[in-house]
Amino acid sequence: MPHAGSGMTVGLFGGSFNPPHAGHALVADIALRRLQLDQLWWMVTPGNPLKNHGNLAPLAERISLSEKIASNPKIKVTAFERALGQSYTAKTLDWVKARNPTVRFVWIMGADNLENFHHWQNWHKIACTFPIAVIDRPGATLSYLSSKMAKTFDYARIDEDRAAILAFRKAPAWTFIHGPRSPLSSSALRAAP
Repeated sequence: MPHAGSGMTVGLFGGSFNPPHAGHALVADIALRRLQLDQLWWMVTPGNPLKNHGNLAPLAERISLSEKIASNPKIKVTAFERALGQSYTAKTLDWVKARNPTVRFVWIMGADNLENFHHWQNWHKIACTFPIAVIDRPGATLSYLSSKMAKTFDYARIDEDRAAILAFRKAPAWTFIHGPRSPLSSSALRAAP
């Protein structure tokens, strides 16, 4: 796990990154700027429990490719979930929180994850562990209006103009951040000839 000092604001950006691409780097950059983060941990997971692992590239390859794309020195590419022996977000966030009680974390995810977020194990607990920043993705702009997560936690939504305070809010708290969007997707890149 990367080191973060007491009082720092850190974004947690997890995913399979199979493969990582410029769209992921764009999400990370938007999160760093709009949330005014000290660091962003680009967490390469062993594998998403909701996805087929048949076409999953080796973890070392996904880490190496992520390091090439994540050029901002504030981004720390890590795969510490592998040492935990699991890849469920709720458990990972509990583990991170227990070991970093004085760091202010924000969970970062692309808006394309909102549609299925309620299928994640203990999704309600995830939303109540750390504030969440949802970054706009092509085809998912309206998902924050219709997703189960958005409806359940509508009362905890912060206007994106106040995104910089998100790390200082007690969860549940979340925001939807609009901005430039990349049409790239890992699924499309894997399917390309």
